Amino acid sequence: MPWHETDAMDQRCRFVMSYRSGRFEMTELCRSYGVSRPTGYKWVRRYEREGAPGLQERSRAPHSCPHRMSKKSAQWLLAERRAHPHWGPRKLRRRYQTVHSHTSAPSRSAIADLLRREGLSQQRRTRRFASVKGQRACSSCAPNQLWTIDYKGAFLTGDHRSCHPLTLMDHSSRYLLECAAHGAISGNAVERCMQQTFRQYGLPEAIHSDNGAPFASNGLASLSRLSVSWLKLGIALQRSRPASPQDNGGHERMHRTLKAETAQPPAANLRAQQHRFDRFRSEYNRERPHEALHDDTPSAHYYPSLRPYPSKIEPPDYPGHFHVRSVRTDGSIKWQGRLLYVTKALYGERVALEEIEDDLWSLYFMTHLLGRFDARTRKIISVPV
Repeated sequence: MPWHETDAMDQRCRFVMSYRSGRFEMTELCRSYGVSRPTGYKWVRRYEREGAPGLQERSRAPHSCPHRMSKKSAQWLLAERRAHPHWGPRKLRRRYQTVHSHTSAPSRSAIADLLRREGLSQQRRTRRFASVKGQRACSSCAPNQLWTIDYKGAFLTGDHRSCHPLTLMDHSSRYLLECAAHGAISGNAVERCMQQTFRQYGLPEAIHSDNGAPFASNGLASLSRLSVSWLKLGIALQRSRPASPQDNGGHERMHRTLKAETAQPPAANLRAQQHRFDRFRSEYNRERPHEALHDDTPSAHYYPSLRPYPSKIEPPDYPGHFHVRSVRTDGSIKWQGRLLYVTKALYGERVALEEIEDDLWSLYFMTHLLGRFDARTRKIISVPV
């Protein structure tokens, strides 16, 4: 007959007593009680060694576990989690490997179990994401090939002033080059900030931005005064497609982390908010593991550019067959005795035209093609930079 959970001890005692009476064979008893022969012999041996207490249920847990997390490791992981509330098991494990390189790290599942037991994590709800068709506008395989820049959405500090975080990041290494708290969106403020960054890290080959001010405009080739200053330094321009933040996905993901760790809630004022940004940038670059870098830190992959920021910017030098014109303060040039509007973003600069067909000209600034000029209609067709 099968075992009954409520009187398992009594059933085992009857089984052993029946066997010891000598009236029943082991095979017959096992069939009657619904157990295997190894189990039957096990009960008999335990009774002979320990008596009736040997028939009590025993724990099946192993006596030792070589992979069990030590108390010291658990305490360190919990302290690190409380210091970085947004880090998950993967980042915590990588950080543990970096700090405790002489010992083996607990598994991600063990760390996840620890966080759940301590009430420091919650099960995430499965989310469905719509598939996005299209291609990223930016690509790079080495530091300083491409930098990405953007203004994070504004928020109010404790004194009710607007804070517009300006962020600049190296696309390849994810190194956060700058994170500045600005009181307003300003092209002049961005240019001053960029000059300091150029002096410290050198010049990138290209900069990727969205199509908003102060990085772009509605004028010819979407040029702004800020983007013109980059072109003069020999920096190529890349821009996201309209309404396509996924073209700069790595930067947008960094913004989400920045908001969660520095602005919820915001600091008392802009100065205090800048202190938070500085601490975040240091941690982001030197401590926080990044999945895109195989859990390395950005500082392990980034190095400054070999192109230094020049002390003097030379004016553009055009080939001899180009027709060079100076852009006036109103954004126009003189062409065949009449004014032709180009863009105010280029005032004070020299542009050049090259004839490619009868009455059809290419308009250049530096080496960048800005548009096609039809001399018969006197219209310039913009070519995105």
